[in-house]
Parts: sequence; C-alpha cells; structure tokens
Amino acid sequence: MAISHYQNLPQGWAECTLECVGSWSSGATPNRSNKAYYEKGTINWLKTGDLNDGYIDYIPEKITDLALKECSVRLNPKGSVLIAMYGATIGKIGILNIPAATNQACCTCITYSGIYNKFLLYLLMSKKKIFQIKAEGGAQPNISKEKITNFPILLPPSQEQIRIVQVIKNLFQQLDNITAEL
Repeated sequence: MAISHYQNLPQGWAECTLECVGSWSSGATPNRSNKAYYEKGTINWLKTGDLNDGYIDYIPEKITDLALKECSVRLNPKGSVLIAMYGATIGKIGILNIPAATNQACCTCITYSGIYNKFLLYLLMSKKKIFQIKAEGGAQPNISKEKITNFPILLPPSQEQIRIVQVIKNLFQQLDNITAEL
C-alpha cells in the first residue's frame, strides 16, 4: 500500500493515478497513400483539431472498415474522453457523442464503471497547464500516454463526482449569464 501524501482525505476519496479511471489508448493514422483506407469511409476518424473542450457531435474525416481492420486503430465508443498529446493542442479535450477512432496525437479513455466521464473532462481541463509543462520535444512537443496515465489525482466517490460536475455547470451558467448582461 502506497503512503498517502494527503493526511485528511474526505471519506471515500482515493489517491491514485489517471490509469485507475479507465482504459487508455492512443490512436493511429492509416497510411494516407492507401485510398482504400479513406475513400467511402464511414467510421469517424478524429484528429486533435476536432477537439472542442466539450462534446463532439461531428467529425468531418472518415476511414473505412478496412483501415479499422488492418491498422492499429481502435474504435472508441460514445462517452469516451479524449485528450490531445502533441503540439499546440496539448491538453485540449472532448467527450465523444459518437463512436470514433483517433490519430496518434490523441489519447482516449474509456472510463470504468463508477467514473463519470464529465468529471474526468473537467479534471483534465483543470490540469491542462501542467500537461503542457510536462510536454517534451523540440518543434512539436508532446506528452506521452504514460505521463498522462501516471498523473496523480484525488478521486472522489461516484456521487461526489456528479455533485462536483453540477457545481461546475452552475458556475459556468452564472458566468454565461453575467457575460450576456455585459
């Protein structure tokens, strides 16, 4: 058992890493020169530019069933949480409202039972600057899947995750109302 850095965690909270909240993977790009992977494709294929820090309802680019079968591409289900790992988009996030595969610049989490994907979205959003600082590389810095999954977090119980998300939504609504009045 690891020694906690936090002496007074609320009951039910856990000190863990992002690895504990779901099944993480990074995507892949089918060979662009193979037209059979793209022409008449019907499978959504997300690139980090498609991330919008919210729900993703539409993805313009598609790949084919053949690309899914022959390449190291995983079809991620609706509800998956995504985070950009490369370049200027590091830390940009989204939740799929439609199934989609992703390119290698995107890390996807299919959350485990008891983990509220909207809570994970807000948690990742709050850590964006830290992920950007942890990025390495020259012209196109990146943060690895391993750095993301090994990132330490404090995880509340399911009901508390839902309550926290509701408080955040209410605060955003108040901000929207104030902005609308200006």
